[in-house]
Amino acid sequence: KQQKWKSSVSTQAKMPPCDFVPEKYESYPYERMQKIREQNIAPSLRTYYKKPLLLHQGHMQWLFDHRGRRYLDLFAGIVTVSVGHCHPKVTMATQKQLARLWHTTNIYMYPPIHEYAEKLTSLFPDPLKVVYLTNSGSEANDLAMFMARLHTRNFDIICLRGGYHGGSPYTLGLTSLTSYKHGVANGFGCTTTMLPDVFRGPWGGSHCRDSPVQTVRKCSCTQGACLAKDQYIEQFKDTLNTSVPKTVAGFIAEPIQGVNGAVQYPRNFLKEAYQLIRERGGLCISDEVQTGFGRTGSHFWGFQTHGVVPDIVTLAKGIGNGFPMAAVVTTKEIANSLAQNLHFNTFGGNPLACVVGAAVLDAIEEDGLQKNSEDVGTYMLLELAKLRDKFEIVGDVRGKGLMIGVEMVTDKDSRRPLPAEEIGEIWEDCKDMGVLIGRGGLYSQTFRIKPPMCITKRDVDFAVEVFHTALQRYVERRA
Repeated sequence: KQQKWKSSVSTQAKMPPCDFVPEKYESYPYERMQKIREQNIAPSLRTYYKKPLLLHQGHMQWLFDHRGRRYLDLFAGIVTVSVGHCHPKVTMATQKQLARLWHTTNIYMYPPIHEYAEKLTSLFPDPLKVVYLTNSGSEANDLAMFMARLHTRNFDIICLRGGYHGGSPYTLGLTSLTSYKHGVANGFGCTTTMLPDVFRGPWGGSHCRDSPVQTVRKCSCTQGACLAKDQYIEQFKDTLNTSVPKTVAGFIAEPIQGVNGAVQYPRNFLKEAYQLIRERGGLCISDEVQTGFGRTGSHFWGFQTHGVVPDIVTLAKGIGNGFPMAAVVTTKEIANSLAQNLHFNTFGGNPLACVVGAAVLDAIEEDGLQKNSEDVGTYMLLELAKLRDKFEIVGDVRGKGLMIGVEMVTDKDSRRPLPAEEIGEIWEDCKDMGVLIGRGGLYSQTFRIKPPMCITKRDVDFAVEVFHTALQRYVERRA
């Protein structure tokens, strides 16, 4: 029998205290849950970790499993829990509305949809003042594509490689990651172009991105001139000149790529790309499903960090702190294109969702969560950058606010992705020490850190120490 490897590296990391006491777990035993999972839940819904977690309760940045064990949640239900698990303000507002009115239909008027529409659109610059409420990010992006095509009367939409914009048959054309592609026709009229990734792409250097942490790649850029951006824009022009008609319906991009591992573009890339699309009659769509609601810290919306105003903005995930809701925000003129025929959504903008959405906006403001994202996120990025300098396998640390990626490599020179099973060891180790993080990237090589926006610097110290220990153990095992 193989001897179990024993590490000489023990962690000193002490989990910050939390005075919340979870309820006693009283559902089925773990083994029965596993059996139900195998027999009754579609296998495409995969679980994380070798021994999947059975989570029972949440409180702000903390999760509790069926045994009452506490975890620091740095993935927030895939960037969805924006203000904290079971945030008291959101919970209270939801409970009140639950007792009043869940659903009627948006063919009638009811207060929450009007109150929320006014509140949400007040956070956007002119002329983005009209909202269509949906239930998921895929649905929002689906509708954005539809609107762009109806409004421009063009068909082709440009998207970036590595982008994730949903899993519906329509949006799969924009989602440009093999693992999400199924062997059925999709993407008719969707054209991918080169991702301006300054770490993994052909061009990039140490001044390119809007982040407290730059890549370790050297570049010969001078102040105010980014050669990488110019090269990627040439590639973008090349796509426009070869792969699509002279007029296009639009271009969609996330301000920072989420599923692909917090990939950032060179400064001013989006600004120039938007201009090129508009010259060809197209609309610019900003997918804010992961970057919206103050997560980037410096701004409330990700597009603002690029100095652009899109024609259509899609929102989901953090909009409802875990409640299924999403939205498309656009101009009156573009919204009118959809009004020529019927386009109806049964649950979109239901009273319950609108009350949740409004309470989330209040919590972000009252708890100062945008500022917290900036302060705590910047602190975390700089702490993680120290680990990048210390470990050869930590290739890149990047991001903005609490939208962070840590890309793992075999070595910094080749930038070859660290094999998925080796990353798995580090990831499982972090979980065993009480820290939950996500994974992303084309090769699942990037740790995704996108916690509830209420986390503290003390939480960061604990998480970074846990990650440090996991890296040391990895190095020791390999030695």
